[in-house]
Amino acid sequence: QVQLVESGGGLVQAGDSLRLSCAASGRTFSSNAMGWFRQAPGKEREFVAAISWSSHKTYYADSVKGRFTISRDNAKNTVYLQMNSLKPEDTAVYYCAARDIGNPSLGENDYASWGQGTQVTVSS
Repeated sequence: QVQLVESGGGLVQAGDSLRLSCAASGRTFSSNAMGWFRQAPGKEREFVAAISWSSHKTYYADSVKGRFTISRDNAKNTVYLQMNSLKPEDTAVYYCAARDIGNPSLGENDYASWGQGTQVTVSS
């Protein structure tokens, strides 16, 4: 498994930007597809974005398409989530997750390793 640690969350105003980072430890990071999920209070965890091991494939939830960008730096064992034009409905705990294979997935059950989460709060 891969150990994951998220950072970069915080309190921002609507329209602001944040960049989340997820640092991974483990020899296989460069071969793992990575994903970001989020869970708002009282709601189930939902898919946000995913990226293949090579960065050639990326997927986004419709709610964030055009505003969020997922990327990775395999040399730094880090995956990022650039979040622009933030809205109050983006408020949630954001989780980084890793698959055991290189193809990304929208399903959280396909991810074997999870970080502890980082809080993002967007005020109106």
